[in-house]
Amino acid sequence: MSLGSHVAALMRQVAETEILPRFRMLAAHEIVEKSPGEIVTSADMAAEARLREGLERLESSARVVGEEACAEDPDMLADVGQGLVWLVDPLDGTANFAAGGGPFGMMVALVSDGETVAGWMLDPRSGRMCRAERGLGAWLDDRPVRARPAVRPRRIAALATQFMAAPDRACTRHAAERRFTLEPIPRCAAESYPRLVTGRNDVALFQRILPWDHAPGVLFLTEAGGHASHWDGTRYRVGGAGKGLLVANSHGAWQEAADALHGTLATIGSPEALAA
Repeated sequence: MSLGSHVAALMRQVAETEILPRFRMLAAHEIVEKSPGEIVTSADMAAEARLREGLERLESSARVVGEEACAEDPDMLADVGQGLVWLVDPLDGTANFAAGGGPFGMMVALVSDGETVAGWMLDPRSGRMCRAERGLGAWLDDRPVRARPAVRPRRIAALATQFMAAPDRACTRHAAERRFTLEPIPRCAAESYPRLVTGRNDVALFQRILPWDHAPGVLFLTEAGGHASHWDGTRYRVGGAGKGLLVANSHGAWQEAADALHGTLATIGSPEALAA
């Protein structure tokens, strides 16, 4: 069995034993706030522990950097772009999961010196597995997949602006609405990236780019023929200093979004924008 098959099997097993049995079964004490506005559940913690154990057995030379471990020790992120690293998001979309809804997912990536070499995204409820290997392509449930931009009057964009200051958020949405139909975000990166490849969305924007949320998805999207970069057009790299992410299911859609949002994104966080 290949490394990719081993990782996929591990993720499915952890989802079946640690995630799904807790869905809509969490007691109040199993949901806690780990930082303002951010929650963690017993499912996140149990799944990360199981994934860490399994991934270390598969590739003992790679260290595991998980979302929940980093919440306790943020210094783990300092050198995430160096060496061989497993990135783990045991339960992406925790707020959806804790509320008894969806979507939610599980994300794993293998990264070498900041370059994502393989990535996996699992939807525990449907069993959908999206995976990719650098230079070899992308697969959806073991079938090769290419991004399928839909033919429609206006492209559809999903903008993750919730972490922006209110003036920045308003300006970004106003600029996007001139060219795109806006759709609510799923609040789950493990769902955002498949939506681009399967044609539900054409463009997505993210401000906060924690590596476990985006390393698997960016690789899946780009290996399927999509385009991804930081807001200024520079290439995405795990541990890099780039700001935000603008991603699309084709270079044409990306360029249209970049043209529409360039002036707005360039000023996000500036004193002038916040005073507007």
